[in-house]
Amino acid sequence: MIIRSKAPLRLGLAGGGTDVSPYSDTYGGAILNVTIDMYAYCTIDTNCDSIISFNAKDRNEYFKSKRTNNLILDGLLDLHKGVYNRIIKDFNNGQPLSFSMTTYSDAPAGSGLGSSSTLVVAMVKAFVEWLNLPLGEYDIAMLAFEIEREDVCLSGGKQDQYAATFGGFNYMEFYSDKKVIVNPLRVKNWIKDELESSMILYYTGASRSSAAIIDEQKKNTTEKVDKTIAAMHELKKSSVEMKEAILKGDINEFAQILGRSWIEKKKTANSISNKMIDDIYKIAIKAGAKAGKVSGAGGGGFMIFVVDPIKKLDVIKALNEFEGKVMNFHFSEGGCHGWKIFKNEKIKKAEIENNLIRTYNN
Repeated sequence: MIIRSKAPLRLGLAGGGTDVSPYSDTYGGAILNVTIDMYAYCTIDTNCDSIISFNAKDRNEYFKSKRTNNLILDGLLDLHKGVYNRIIKDFNNGQPLSFSMTTYSDAPAGSGLGSSSTLVVAMVKAFVEWLNLPLGEYDIAMLAFEIEREDVCLSGGKQDQYAATFGGFNYMEFYSDKKVIVNPLRVKNWIKDELESSMILYYTGASRSSAAIIDEQKKNTTEKVDKTIAAMHELKKSSVEMKEAILKGDINEFAQILGRSWIEKKKTANSISNKMIDDIYKIAIKAGAKAGKVSGAGGGGFMIFVVDPIKKLDVIKALNEFEGKVMNFHFSEGGCHGWKIFKNEKIKKAEIENNLIRTYNN
Protein backbone atom coordinates (compact mmCIF):
# COMPACT_ATOMS: atom_id res chain seq x y z
CA MET A 1 0.00 0.00 0.00
CA ILE A 2 1.16 3.54 -0.77
CA ILE A 3 0.14 6.49 1.38
CA ARG A 4 0.63 10.06 0.20
CA SER A 5 0.12 13.40 1.89
CA LYS A 6 0.72 17.08 1.22
CA ALA A 7 0.60 20.19 3.39
CA PRO A 8 0.65 23.84 2.24
CA LEU A 9 3.37 26.35 3.02
CA ARG A 10 2.37 29.71 4.47
CA LEU A 11 3.04 33.42 4.20
CA GLY A 12 3.43 35.16 7.54
CA LEU A 13 1.53 38.42 7.13
CA ALA A 14 1.51 39.96 10.63
CA GLY A 15 2.38 39.16 14.23
CA GLY A 16 5.31 36.90 13.45
CA GLY A 17 7.34 36.02 16.55
CA THR A 18 4.52 36.56 19.04
CA ASP A 19 3.74 32.82 18.82
CA VAL A 20 7.12 32.01 20.38
CA SER A 21 7.53 31.33 24.09
CA PRO A 22 8.09 33.07 26.45
CA TYR A 23 6.28 36.01 24.82
CA SER A 24 3.12 34.04 24.01
CA ASP A 25 3.08 32.54 27.52
CA THR A 26 3.43 35.88 29.26
CA TYR A 27 1.52 38.30 27.06
CA GLY A 28 -0.42 36.16 24.60
CA GLY A 29 0.44 36.14 20.92
CA ALA A 30 -1.55 36.81 17.75
CA ILE A 31 -0.65 36.06 14.14
CA LEU A 32 -2.25 36.46 10.73
CA ASN A 33 -1.13 34.11 7.99
CA VAL A 34 -2.31 32.49 4.76
CA THR A 35 -1.33 29.30 2.97
CA ILE A 36 -0.26 29.25 -0.68
CA ASP A 37 -0.07 26.70 -3.47
CA MET A 38 3.42 25.52 -2.54
CA TYR A 39 3.60 22.30 -0.55
CA ALA A 40 5.58 19.77 1.43
CA TYR A 41 5.01 16.19 0.25
CA CYS A 42 5.33 12.77 1.86
CA THR A 43 4.95 9.26 0.43
CA ILE A 44 5.02 6.09 2.52
CA ASP A 45 5.44 2.75 0.75
CA THR A 46 4.71 -0.11 3.15
CA ASN A 47 6.80 -3.28 3.01
CA CYS A 48 7.42 -6.54 4.83
CA ASP A 49 11.22 -6.69 4.71
CA SER A 50 11.79 -5.32 8.25
CA ILE A 51 13.48 -2.19 6.89
CA ILE A 52 12.88 1.52 7.57
CA SER A 53 14.19 4.02 5.04
CA PHE A 54 13.90 7.80 4.66
CA ASN A 55 14.73 9.60 1.43
CA ALA A 56 14.63 13.41 1.53
CA LYS A 57 14.83 14.09 -2.20
CA ASP A 58 15.22 17.85 -1.95
CA ARG A 59 18.00 17.59 0.63
CA ASN A 60 19.84 14.65 -0.99
CA GLU A 61 19.81 12.87 2.36
CA TYR A 62 19.08 9.19 2.85
CA PHE A 63 18.73 6.98 5.92
CA LYS A 64 18.20 3.23 6.22
CA SER A 65 17.87 1.00 9.28
CA LYS A 66 16.59 -2.35 10.41
CA ARG A 67 13.13 -2.15 11.89
CA THR A 68 13.20 -0.77 15.44
CA ASN A 69 10.86 0.95 17.85
CA ASN A 70 13.18 3.94 18.33
CA LEU A 71 15.56 5.75 16.00
CA ILE A 72 18.50 7.69 17.42
CA LEU A 73 18.49 11.42 16.67
CA ASP A 74 21.98 12.06 15.35
CA GLY A 75 21.59 15.00 12.99
CA LEU A 76 20.61 13.02 9.89
CA LEU A 77 16.90 13.48 9.05
CA ASP A 78 16.02 14.00 12.71
CA LEU A 79 12.56 15.35 11.87
CA HIS A 80 11.72 12.13 10.03
CA LYS A 81 13.04 10.05 12.91
CA GLY A 82 11.25 12.20 15.47
CA VAL A 83 7.90 11.70 13.73
CA TYR A 84 8.45 7.95 13.54
CA ASN A 85 9.46 7.67 17.21
CA ARG A 86 6.35 9.51 18.44
CA ILE A 87 3.99 7.57 16.20
CA ILE A 88 5.40 4.26 17.41
CA LYS A 89 5.42 5.32 21.06
CA ASP A 90 2.02 7.02 21.24
CA PHE A 91 -0.08 5.24 18.63
CA ASN A 92 1.37 1.81 17.81
CA ASN A 93 1.91 0.29 21.28
CA GLY A 94 5.67 0.51 20.84
CA GLN A 95 5.60 -1.90 17.92
CA PRO A 96 7.93 -1.03 15.00
CA LEU A 97 6.82 -0.60 11.40
CA SER A 98 8.44 -1.42 8.05
CA PHE A 99 8.24 1.12 5.23
CA SER A 100 10.10 3.50 2.97
CA MET A 101 9.34 7.22 3.16
CA THR A 102 10.11 9.80 0.50
CA THR A 103 9.74 13.53 1.16
CA TYR A 104 10.36 16.82 -0.60
CA SER A 105 9.20 20.42 -0.46
CA ASP A 106 8.49 23.16 -2.99
CA ALA A 107 10.61 25.52 -0.87
CA PRO A 108 14.01 24.95 0.74
CA ALA A 109 14.58 24.83 4.47
CA GLY A 110 15.19 28.31 5.83
CA SER A 111 12.92 29.89 3.22
CA GLY A 112 10.67 31.68 5.70
CA LEU A 113 7.58 29.82 4.52
CA GLY A 114 7.53 27.35 7.41
CA SER A 115 8.90 24.52 5.26
CA SER A 116 10.35 22.38 8.07
CA SER A 117 7.21 22.50 10.20
CA THR A 118 5.01 21.94 7.16
CA LEU A 119 7.01 18.83 6.29
CA VAL A 120 6.47 17.49 9.81
CA VAL A 121 2.72 18.03 9.39
CA ALA A 122 2.79 16.18 6.06
CA MET A 123 4.64 13.23 7.61
CA VAL A 124 2.28 13.07 10.59
CA LYS A 125 -0.71 13.20 8.23
CA ALA A 126 0.69 10.29 6.22
CA PHE A 127 0.88 8.14 9.37
CA VAL A 128 -2.61 9.27 10.39
CA GLU A 129 -3.89 8.08 7.01
CA TRP A 130 -1.95 4.81 7.13
CA LEU A 131 -2.85 3.81 10.69
CA ASN A 132 -6.35 5.34 10.68
CA LEU A 133 -5.49 7.47 13.71
CA PRO A 134 -8.40 9.44 15.22
CA LEU A 135 -6.63 12.80 15.15
CA GLY A 136 -8.34 16.07 14.24
CA GLU A 137 -6.74 19.27 12.98
CA TYR A 138 -5.78 20.61 16.41
CA ASP A 139 -4.37 17.18 17.37
CA ILE A 140 -2.20 16.94 14.25
CA ALA A 141 -0.88 20.50 14.64
CA MET A 142 -0.06 20.05 18.33
CA LEU A 143 1.63 16.69 17.72
CA ALA A 144 3.74 18.22 14.93
CA PHE A 145 4.68 21.11 17.22
CA GLU A 146 5.72 18.80 20.07
CA ILE A 147 7.79 16.61 17.76
CA GLU A 148 9.70 19.51 16.25
CA ARG A 149 10.07 21.79 19.25
CA GLU A 150 10.23 19.34 22.18
CA ASP A 151 11.41 15.97 20.83
CA VAL A 152 13.88 17.21 18.20
CA CYS A 153 14.52 20.48 20.10
CA LEU A 154 14.43 22.91 17.16
CA SER A 155 13.73 26.52 18.10
CA GLY A 156 10.61 28.18 16.74
CA GLY A 157 7.01 29.09 17.30
CA LYS A 158 3.65 27.43 16.77
CA GLN A 159 2.06 29.17 13.80
CA ASP A 160 3.59 27.00 11.03
CA GLN A 161 2.13 23.72 12.23
CA TYR A 162 -1.37 25.16 12.58
CA ALA A 163 -1.23 26.99 9.24
CA ALA A 164 -0.19 23.82 7.41
CA THR A 165 -2.89 21.77 9.12
CA PHE A 166 -5.82 24.18 8.76
CA GLY A 167 -4.96 26.01 5.53
CA GLY A 168 -6.43 29.26 4.16
CA PHE A 169 -6.49 32.68 5.87
CA ASN A 170 -6.26 32.32 9.63
CA TYR A 171 -6.05 34.66 12.59
CA MET A 172 -4.37 32.69 15.37
CA GLU A 173 -4.15 33.32 19.11
CA PHE A 174 -1.44 31.82 21.32
CA TYR A 175 -1.50 31.50 25.09
CA SER A 176 0.31 29.75 27.92
CA ASP A 177 0.23 25.97 28.36
CA LYS A 178 0.42 25.57 24.56
CA LYS A 179 -3.16 26.77 24.11
CA VAL A 180 -3.89 27.83 20.52
CA ILE A 181 -7.10 29.16 18.98
CA VAL A 182 -7.38 29.19 15.18
CA ASN A 183 -9.92 31.60 13.72
CA PRO A 184 -10.47 30.92 9.98
CA LEU A 185 -11.28 34.10 8.07
CA ARG A 186 -14.07 34.26 5.49
CA VAL A 187 -12.36 36.48 2.94
CA LYS A 188 -14.45 37.39 -0.09
CA ASN A 189 -13.23 36.11 -3.46
CA TRP A 190 -12.76 39.58 -4.93
CA ILE A 191 -10.57 40.55 -1.99
CA LYS A 192 -8.41 37.44 -2.45
CA ASP A 193 -8.06 38.22 -6.16
CA GLU A 194 -7.14 41.85 -5.49
CA LEU A 195 -4.66 40.88 -2.79
CA GLU A 196 -3.02 38.28 -5.04
CA SER A 197 -2.81 40.83 -7.85
CA SER A 198 -1.18 43.29 -5.45
CA MET A 199 1.47 40.98 -4.01
CA ILE A 200 4.89 39.85 -5.17
CA LEU A 201 6.65 36.86 -3.63
CA TYR A 202 10.41 37.09 -4.06
CA TYR A 203 12.98 34.46 -3.11
CA THR A 204 16.25 36.15 -2.18
CA GLY A 205 18.22 33.01 -3.03
CA ALA A 206 19.67 32.90 0.48
CA SER A 207 18.22 30.39 2.92
CA ARG A 208 19.02 30.83 6.59
CA SER A 209 18.70 29.13 9.94
CA SER A 210 15.92 30.78 11.92
CA ALA A 211 17.13 29.28 15.21
CA ALA A 212 19.68 32.00 16.02
CA ILE A 213 17.19 34.79 15.30
CA ILE A 214 14.45 33.15 17.35
CA ASP A 215 16.84 32.41 20.21
CA GLU A 216 17.84 36.09 20.29
CA GLN A 217 14.17 37.12 20.40
CA LYS A 218 13.53 34.65 23.22
CA LYS A 219 16.55 35.94 25.14
CA ASN A 220 15.46 39.56 24.74
CA THR A 221 11.93 38.70 25.84
CA THR A 222 13.13 36.71 28.86
CA GLU A 223 15.39 39.57 29.91
CA LYS A 224 12.53 42.02 29.27
CA VAL A 225 14.50 44.24 26.91
CA ASP A 226 12.20 47.26 26.56
CA LYS A 227 12.76 47.78 22.82
CA THR A 228 12.01 44.13 22.03
CA ILE A 229 8.92 43.88 24.24
CA ALA A 230 7.46 47.11 22.85
CA ALA A 231 8.09 45.91 19.28
CA MET A 232 6.45 42.56 19.99
CA HIS A 233 3.39 44.33 21.36
CA GLU A 234 3.17 46.37 18.16
CA LEU A 235 3.52 43.22 16.04
CA LYS A 236 0.63 41.63 17.90
CA LYS A 237 -1.44 44.77 17.44
CA SER A 238 -0.66 44.80 13.72
CA SER A 239 -2.15 41.32 13.29
CA VAL A 240 -5.53 42.58 14.55
CA GLU A 241 -5.38 45.68 12.36
CA MET A 242 -4.37 43.70 9.28
CA LYS A 243 -7.15 41.19 9.83
CA GLU A 244 -9.67 44.03 9.71
CA ALA A 245 -8.05 45.54 6.61
CA ILE A 246 -8.19 42.23 4.74
CA LEU A 247 -11.80 41.53 5.67
CA LYS A 248 -12.75 45.01 4.42
CA GLY A 249 -10.63 44.69 1.28
CA ASP A 250 -8.59 47.79 2.12
CA ILE A 251 -5.32 46.97 0.33
CA ASN A 252 -3.77 50.38 0.98
CA GLU A 253 -4.27 49.94 4.72
CA PHE A 254 -2.92 46.40 4.42
CA ALA A 255 0.24 47.79 2.82
CA GLN A 256 0.70 50.46 5.48
CA ILE A 257 0.38 47.92 8.28
CA LEU A 258 2.83 45.58 6.52
CA GLY A 259 5.38 48.38 6.28
CA ARG A 260 5.00 49.41 9.92
CA SER A 261 5.25 45.83 11.15
CA TRP A 262 8.48 45.30 9.20
CA ILE A 263 10.01 48.27 11.01
CA GLU A 264 8.93 46.83 14.37
CA LYS A 265 10.07 43.32 13.45
CA LYS A 266 13.64 44.51 12.90
CA LYS A 267 13.72 45.80 16.47
CA THR A 268 13.26 42.32 17.98
CA ALA A 269 16.65 40.88 16.89
CA ASN A 270 19.76 42.27 15.22
CA SER A 271 20.06 39.65 12.46
CA ILE A 272 16.51 39.92 11.07
CA SER A 273 17.71 42.17 8.26
CA ASN A 274 21.03 42.64 6.49
CA LYS A 275 22.53 44.63 3.64
CA MET A 276 21.20 42.28 0.97
CA ILE A 277 17.64 42.47 2.31
CA ASP A 278 17.85 46.25 2.78
CA ASP A 279 19.12 46.74 -0.78
CA ILE A 280 16.35 44.58 -2.25
CA TYR A 281 13.75 46.42 -0.19
CA LYS A 282 15.00 49.87 -1.28
CA ILE A 283 15.02 48.93 -4.97
CA ALA A 284 11.48 47.49 -4.76
CA ILE A 285 10.14 50.63 -3.07
CA LYS A 286 11.90 52.86 -5.59
CA ALA A 287 10.31 50.87 -8.44
CA GLY A 288 6.82 51.36 -7.04
CA ALA A 289 6.20 48.87 -4.22
CA LYS A 290 4.12 50.29 -1.36
CA ALA A 291 5.68 48.14 1.37
CA GLY A 292 7.35 44.83 2.02
CA LYS A 293 8.74 42.47 4.62
CA VAL A 294 10.59 39.19 5.03
CA SER A 295 8.34 36.19 5.53
CA GLY A 296 9.28 34.21 8.61
CA ALA A 297 11.99 34.87 11.16
CA GLY A 298 14.14 37.00 8.84
CA GLY A 299 17.74 36.95 7.67
CA GLY A 300 16.92 35.72 4.17
CA GLY A 301 14.46 33.41 2.44
CA PHE A 302 11.31 34.88 0.88
CA MET A 303 10.20 38.50 0.87
CA ILE A 304 6.68 39.84 0.30
CA PHE A 305 5.94 43.12 -1.45
CA VAL A 306 2.63 44.96 -1.91
CA VAL A 307 2.26 46.98 -5.10
CA ASP A 308 -0.38 48.61 -7.25
CA PRO A 309 -1.12 45.90 -9.88
CA ILE A 310 -0.38 48.30 -12.75
CA LYS A 311 3.14 48.78 -11.37
CA LYS A 312 3.74 45.11 -10.65
CA LEU A 313 5.88 44.43 -13.73
CA ASP A 314 8.01 47.49 -12.95
CA VAL A 315 8.84 46.12 -9.50
CA ILE A 316 9.47 42.63 -10.88
CA LYS A 317 11.85 44.06 -13.47
CA ALA A 318 13.75 45.88 -10.72
CA LEU A 319 13.94 42.76 -8.56
CA ASN A 320 15.28 40.75 -11.48
CA GLU A 321 18.48 42.81 -11.23
CA PHE A 322 19.33 40.76 -8.14
CA GLU A 323 20.22 37.05 -8.06
CA GLY A 324 16.91 35.98 -6.51
CA LYS A 325 13.70 34.92 -8.22
CA VAL A 326 10.11 36.15 -8.34
CA MET A 327 7.75 33.24 -7.64
CA ASN A 328 4.23 32.93 -9.00
CA PHE A 329 1.75 31.86 -6.31
CA HIS A 330 -1.92 31.65 -5.42
CA PHE A 331 -3.63 31.43 -2.04
CA SER A 332 -4.74 27.92 -1.12
CA GLU A 333 -7.89 27.00 0.75
CA GLY A 334 -7.38 23.56 2.26
CA GLY A 335 -4.90 22.34 4.82
CA CYS A 336 -2.99 19.07 4.93
CA HIS A 337 -4.61 15.99 3.49
CA GLY A 338 -3.65 12.40 2.72
CA TRP A 339 -4.82 9.47 0.64
CA LYS A 340 -4.09 5.80 0.03
CA ILE A 341 -3.24 3.85 -3.12
CA PHE A 342 -3.83 0.11 -2.97
CA LYS A 343 -1.51 -2.10 -5.03
CA ASN A 344 -3.69 -5.16 -4.53
CA GLU A 345 -7.49 -5.40 -4.66
CA LYS A 346 -7.52 -7.99 -1.84
CA ILE A 347 -5.58 -5.60 0.39
CA LYS A 348 -7.96 -2.79 -0.54
CA LYS A 349 -11.00 -4.92 0.34
CA ALA A 350 -9.48 -5.97 3.68
CA GLU A 351 -8.60 -2.35 4.51
CA ILE A 352 -12.13 -1.17 3.77
CA GLU A 353 -13.63 -3.95 5.88
CA ASN A 354 -11.22 -3.15 8.72
CA ASN A 355 -12.25 0.52 8.60
CA LEU A 356 -15.92 -0.43 8.71
CA ILE A 357 -15.37 -2.66 11.73
CA ARG A 358 -13.36 0.06 13.49
CA THR A 359 -16.05 2.65 12.78
CA TYR A 360 -18.75 0.33 14.09
CA ASN A 361 -16.79 -0.40 17.28
CA ASN A 362 -16.23 3.29 17.90
